[in-house]
Amino acid sequence: MELRHLHQFVAVAETCHFGQAAKRLHLAQPALSQSVRQLEAELGVTLLTRTTRQVSLTPAGEFFYRETVRNLENLERSTRGVRRIADGRYGLVRIGFTGTAAFDQLPPIARAIKQRLPGVALEIHGDLLTPAQVEGLRSEQLDVAVLRPPVAGDDLVVRTITTESLLLAVPVDHRYAAEPALDMTDLMYEDFVMYADTHSVMNDAVIRSCRAAGFSPHREHEAPDTSVLLALVAAGLGVALVPESVRALQLTGVVFREISGASTIDLALAWHRDRPSALVDALVAALEDAGVLPPLEAPSSFSDPKAAL
Repeated sequence: MELRHLHQFVAVAETCHFGQAAKRLHLAQPALSQSVRQLEAELGVTLLTRTTRQVSLTPAGEFFYRETVRNLENLERSTRGVRRIADGRYGLVRIGFTGTAAFDQLPPIARAIKQRLPGVALEIHGDLLTPAQVEGLRSEQLDVAVLRPPVAGDDLVVRTITTESLLLAVPVDHRYAAEPALDMTDLMYEDFVMYADTHSVMNDAVIRSCRAAGFSPHREHEAPDTSVLLALVAAGLGVALVPESVRALQLTGVVFREISGASTIDLALAWHRDRPSALVDALVAALEDAGVLPPLEAPSSFSDPKAAL
């Protein structure tokens, strides 16, 4: 049974006139009549009652018409869906976020995907350290990741989204909470709250900033994530250096202050280099178009034996 025979039968069934159906299909009337007879012969059923005055559907023809229209609509819908999938315009993207990235990057990323790729759904894996995200990309548990470079190896594409300054987080009653100008040297004798992962990029940035100011941080308390870290700061257990994006967290008892001499830290989008995906390509293009991901000017890679937060 050929698809064209079904379309031709539907045209005749809807017009009940071979001449009008042939005109709609841009087909000669004898060829159309022959096509319908071939379909009837293949089915072994008479679909149309033909007289010199009119054409009408038999009961079998009425049933076959309804089912054929439904199946052709399903086929068209399936065809569109397959093409959207092939073009990266339909499907599920599993995206990982390092803890602080979700505060200000998740909204514009989700908005860009909704506006430009409405057929794409996001499965969010939040509050993941960079090592866990890298493992997720390599084990195909994640499609893309928003993380803190550097990452080890050259099997991942890593594109910088933004570079953030570090801010000082202090308790609201701390002597530096209202200080108009602060420098890293002012923190020489402060107790620090830091991340528990000793190989995190955030910890590296804090240590680097302190050493550049001539001291090593007194690591008084450790936190598994940013929310806990800020809660410990609010409790007065120490101060912390955090990415600028953490301002989005409105936590009672914590004040954020700009501080000179502190390092900056990158936030990047990463995906696997050796697993071509139309869906990932479409997502990257959508984020570029929305201005969330700066356009690629020159190849860049981050390589470091330490994985990051």
